[in-house]
Amino acid sequence: MLTFFLMLLIGGGAAFAALKSDDLPVPLPIRWAVRGGGGFVAVFVALYVISRFVANVPTGSVGVRDSLGNVEESPLLPGLHFNTPFSRVVMFSTRLKNIQESIEATSQEGLIFDLNVSLQYRIDPRKVSQVYRTIGTSESEIVVSRFRAIVRSITALHPAESIYSTKRTMIAEEMRRQLAQQLEPLGFVVEAALLREVKLPETVQAAIQQKLKIEQESKQMEFVLSKTRQEAQRKQIEAQAIANYNRTVAQGLTNQVIQLKQIEAMQSLAESKNTKVIITNGNSPILVSPGGN
Repeated sequence: MLTFFLMLLIGGGAAFAALKSDDLPVPLPIRWAVRGGGGFVAVFVALYVISRFVANVPTGSVGVRDSLGNVEESPLLPGLHFNTPFSRVVMFSTRLKNIQESIEATSQEGLIFDLNVSLQYRIDPRKVSQVYRTIGTSESEIVVSRFRAIVRSITALHPAESIYSTKRTMIAEEMRRQLAQQLEPLGFVVEAALLREVKLPETVQAAIQQKLKIEQESKQMEFVLSKTRQEAQRKQIEAQAIANYNRTVAQGLTNQVIQLKQIEAMQSLAESKNTKVIITNGNSPILVSPGGN
């Protein structure tokens, strides 16, 4: 590209110098057009040369300067940077990337099924030079191949039921952890690994769902029985407390206490304005005051 522009500049300059001479039999309008075109070419080439000395790294990216095969260790952060014509700046996006894969895997029982999984990762800006030297600009090939291998190795350790229902979150976290162990030394940051969908054979899926339904109903019944037992225990404790109270009260009611209560009751009746006659069984003590009351 640089050679093309240099040839264009030299050719345009030669044509401009030749047409500048009034000795050549060239019409005046053509002479002006060529002179103007030569000026445009000169400006265009000048801008191109200037751009070769300035590198613009956009937001969300970092640059790696490659000077004739010599890769600088320090990355170029977003902004303008001075450059040389013999160097080129390779851009790498540092934004979060999302890879979605459909993988055929095997469970612990040897059951073959399909998985829809996702991986979210990004390039570590501090290690972008290492990524460029060891992998290049097509890092997704390395990431995807390792992602698929790790997913298959993890699912082979778990039963299909666990993968389908009970341990999906744990399996996804295990995938993220193993990917981080393998990819972070290469210059990548693993944010998340998601187990989006598990596609089991219909018969297996129906059997697992039926089993989960039975387990859920069993847990619900255990909860109801537990509440019933607790309520029965509460009523038993309450009844025992009432019985203990009555027993204590009965033991404390001696004959003297009973007679005293009878006297207090009769006195209350005698003082009442509505009471006319008091009939007793003959055994109740009656106190008569000296006034005859």
